[in-house]
Amino acid sequence: MNFITIDKKDWAPGVDQSRKTYRVYGPVEDKNGCQIKPLAPDMQPKMDAPVTVMSAKSVLFPQTEKILTATLDESKEDHHVMKPVETDDMPRVVLGIRPYDAKAVHLVKLNFDNPDYKDPYWCAAYDATTFVGLGVTRPGPCDFSTAVGSGPFSEEGLDVLMADMDDKYLAKILTEKGEKWAAACGFATAADPKESQVLFDVLKKEAEKQIQADVNTDKLAQKTILDLYDAPFWDEVAFSCINCGTCTYVCPTCWCFDIQDETRHNTAVRFRNWDTCMSSLFTHHASGHNPRGTKVQRVRQRFMHKLKYFLDKYDQGIMCVGCGRCVASCPVNIDIREVCNRMNDYETTK
Repeated sequence: MNFITIDKKDWAPGVDQSRKTYRVYGPVEDKNGCQIKPLAPDMQPKMDAPVTVMSAKSVLFPQTEKILTATLDESKEDHHVMKPVETDDMPRVVLGIRPYDAKAVHLVKLNFDNPDYKDPYWCAAYDATTFVGLGVTRPGPCDFSTAVGSGPFSEEGLDVLMADMDDKYLAKILTEKGEKWAAACGFATAADPKESQVLFDVLKKEAEKQIQADVNTDKLAQKTILDLYDAPFWDEVAFSCINCGTCTYVCPTCWCFDIQDETRHNTAVRFRNWDTCMSSLFTHHASGHNPRGTKVQRVRQRFMHKLKYFLDKYDQGIMCVGCGRCVASCPVNIDIREVCNRMNDYETTK
């Protein structure tokens, strides 16, 4: 672990130099707000942007991803045989990712890369990606990251953590991937480790003081699944929900997907697409049966998965990093912080 300083006048030339080695992603303003997107050769990341509308999860887990293809031409020996599509193995870097979004990548990794199952598409993308984070000095009103094991200067999941020091960035190199990225940019001005760590500690403390997060998770592990499942408050929580799925799409830790096959002329393609547990089609069986056919069942599933099932399965905390996107985006003001507290404080009357 070492520290470097990056003069802001050298930032853009360094990013441009790194394009020889990396496909560069970063925050970009468009008509829909600020988004993490691939940067065109003439584009620079908007490092001072507020929280992006969507996280960086699409860099590893695209909204629509072509995974297999086959020819339907029966004159070919390999007709109707699904084969992997060619993938882009070029190293990529995500600039300006917020620390809680990097923590989200770590949580999602538990699902896509574990001893029982390794998703080849996600794992390949993860191995090719370097995450360069920027500490959050002015957390937004919906940020509750400190309450769920993350924070404005959390290092988990990052390869580099940077702090904005007005005319320069102070960068903490955390991994070998981070070292390679800095070298590719030509960023090599060493900073004093002790002084730099003190500055990071001060910035972290000041940023965390701004987060007023009254969210408690300490009793969730003690609750039984059935007690929470049968709790009387789910009808009230779900009452205003319109099942739009916005919360799942903006969430950096939601990973549900659907597989679809499509044909055009003599070509068949298998796609993986984002899906949402808030849709009635998500659990609709071919028989016509739907085990979660009502709105309240779907709302309960979402919160039980995030706040209980994941916690019990992986023992890595809840499946939430406190970014607050779902709170800010919900059109009917359902607040995961309130639901979490209700679940945490719930006591059965048995």
